[in-house]
Amino acid sequence: MRADLLSRVLSLLPEPAGRPELRHYAEMLRDYPQRGGKGIRSELLLASARAHGVAPDTAAWEGALWLAAALELFQNWVLIHDDIEDDSEERRGRPALHRLHGLPLALNAGDALHAYMWAAVHRAGVPGAMDAFLAMIHRTAEGQHLDLSWVEHGEWALQPADYLEMVRLKTAYYTVVVPLQLGARAAGTQPHPDFEPAGLALGAAFQIRDDVLNLTGDAVKYGKEIAGDLLEGKRTLIVLHWLTQAPEAQRQTFLDQMRRPRSEKDPAVTAQLHQWLLDSGSVAHAQALADAEAARGLALLERAFAPLPTPERAAAHELLGAMRALATRDA
Repeated sequence: MRADLLSRVLSLLPEPAGRPELRHYAEMLRDYPQRGGKGIRSELLLASARAHGVAPDTAAWEGALWLAAALELFQNWVLIHDDIEDDSEERRGRPALHRLHGLPLALNAGDALHAYMWAAVHRAGVPGAMDAFLAMIHRTAEGQHLDLSWVEHGEWALQPADYLEMVRLKTAYYTVVVPLQLGARAAGTQPHPDFEPAGLALGAAFQIRDDVLNLTGDAVKYGKEIAGDLLEGKRTLIVLHWLTQAPEAQRQTFLDQMRRPRSEKDPAVTAQLHQWLLDSGSVAHAQALADAEAARGLALLERAFAPLPTPERAAAHELLGAMRALATRDA
């Protein structure tokens, strides 16, 4: 997250003061924001605002900055809850908040950051922003429910279309669709209708690429544990594709491990599963689909930005470059 946005986020949060328990509370609220993160979503929102003609040092830019801060707060409270729900070990290279402080305190910190998110939306004063955030939360929660429900009920009879529906809801709206729309709203402009289909395609590409990196990435650059999706029993496109062609013995070994809670999974067997996935063609298959989704989304965005006046085209070109990097990133 860029320094000016972090400063803006922290300005909304309580300072560590008073009795020890409340100092601890304030420190917990600041923990995930201060760990950094790439600020992908807030940068996309600001790039969209520039492409729609919002200039720095204007009232509209100030509104865009507050919306970007709100998006960062959304990202952080959702990550706290997501780490609890997935029983994750790490976040951004450090132990997850509930691993450090216990589940009840971490859950409460996530709830508090949710409230501060709305404070930032209110500060922005951008018409339509509250409705956009509400829709984003609804879609994200629906996607998270699909993801968690499949894990809870041991559901593996899934198709690629099921996975794509889940990630478009869980990831695409808050990663691409709504940041693009909020940038337009900060400029006082109605979002282009192509932003939604473009964002759904690019958001799916982003999540598929994240799934690939979870198996193949560098742990330091990635910021999360490698093969954590296996330990958490995630229904990724890679795994669903592999299950359709895996030898029966490998398939049964996989399903046996997935029936176990994370704490009871055999590390040696999990490592073998990881290697089987890497040795299969399923990672390449998933990456090819991600590339196709990215190309489709970029084509829609290029069409949406084609009518822009000349001064805004450079900013739109920058935004398209950022979207291309987002869908093909290596960390």
